[in-house]
Amino acid sequence: MKGESMTMASLRRGIAARKQLLKAGLIAGLVSTLSACALVPGTSGWDMRKESSVALPVAGQDKALAEQVPANVTVTPITADLIIAQVRDLESSFRSTGAGGRTAARQSTVPDFGLMHQDYELGPGDIINVIVWDHPEITIPAGSYRSAEQSGTLVADDGTIFFPFAGTVKVAGKTTREVRDMLSQRLSKVIENVQLDVRIISFRSKRVYVVGEVKQPGLQPINDIQMTMLEAINRAGGITGEADHGNVLLTRAGETWRVDLQALYEDGDVSQNVSLLPGDIVNVPDRQLNKVFVLGEVKTPGSFVMNKRRTTLAEALSEAGFVNQITADASWIYVMRSDTGSSELFHLNASNADALLLAERFPLRPRDIVYVDVAAIARWNRVVSNILPTSQMLNLISDTRYPLFSGRQ
Repeated sequence: MKGESMTMASLRRGIAARKQLLKAGLIAGLVSTLSACALVPGTSGWDMRKESSVALPVAGQDKALAEQVPANVTVTPITADLIIAQVRDLESSFRSTGAGGRTAARQSTVPDFGLMHQDYELGPGDIINVIVWDHPEITIPAGSYRSAEQSGTLVADDGTIFFPFAGTVKVAGKTTREVRDMLSQRLSKVIENVQLDVRIISFRSKRVYVVGEVKQPGLQPINDIQMTMLEAINRAGGITGEADHGNVLLTRAGETWRVDLQALYEDGDVSQNVSLLPGDIVNVPDRQLNKVFVLGEVKTPGSFVMNKRRTTLAEALSEAGFVNQITADASWIYVMRSDTGSSELFHLNASNADALLLAERFPLRPRDIVYVDVAAIARWNRVVSNILPTSQMLNLISDTRYPLFSGRQ
């Protein structure tokens, strides 16, 4: 009996030791988890208080080559000084360009083609009408059942027309004034004191293509009125409510430029109203790419479409239902940006309500990411909620009674 008692005592000591070992291991694992922050569920900005925790693409030293290199990006605090500096930069660029402050900020690369208004030059497919005064016999009458186009003279594919007593005349690439002089010279051999006029009835040889978010997409003929970007879009019925008129694409001879019509409409930047050439393609894209993303500890995270590229940080937070007052750390609100070809990180400390005035003055750009960090107590609760089932299981195992030893552990 004495030996049996010693065996039972040693067994109980072994079980107690294992329980202590399990508890110590559990506590050590919890401490290491909280200290390293590597196993805490969810995302966090804990490691990016001063700079990004991962390397991001940034502009290299040789900016002329548009070279990008990976590097850690410094976090810039959103302060009153930053807001004032941004306003000054915008005003400075506005004054330096005359009107294009918004354009300078978006780095528009539309070239200045320097096109001035010129007389329309005829081409194959155009229809003209030649009127010789006092000689109706050589002027094709319109009649009561014929339209102006039906009674006109079509410019053939080879760029010529045929006119009585003048024969075949090459008119492609010439203006109506030049065609009038040519016909007058030829008809002067058979008619004294020739008086004639040449008018363009239908402009069909030169056209531009307007597609995308316009009310009437399709071909727009170029006539004797100078065809500009604004003129082409107006002829297409104007832009729709879903158009991104700050990012209109102009394609010419295999090259594409971005035109900022919003700067033209709102800032009066006439440099954006570029002249169009035959064969140009104007594409007005929709605004679905003009989104900002509000993530992290907000009530309704998601993406939100910007209205005419105008949204502030305060508006974006409001769209997301503002920060979650239970789990959010309002002192760490990040804005992540990469639309300029180089990554930027900004930080707003909104622990005090009046800091939201800075958020209202901080404009966002398309594809910006707003992230609200999680509070430390919420991170602790997430760890505990994940460890608690394991702790309960260990406690259940340690409290198990063994019938072999008369119910003793």
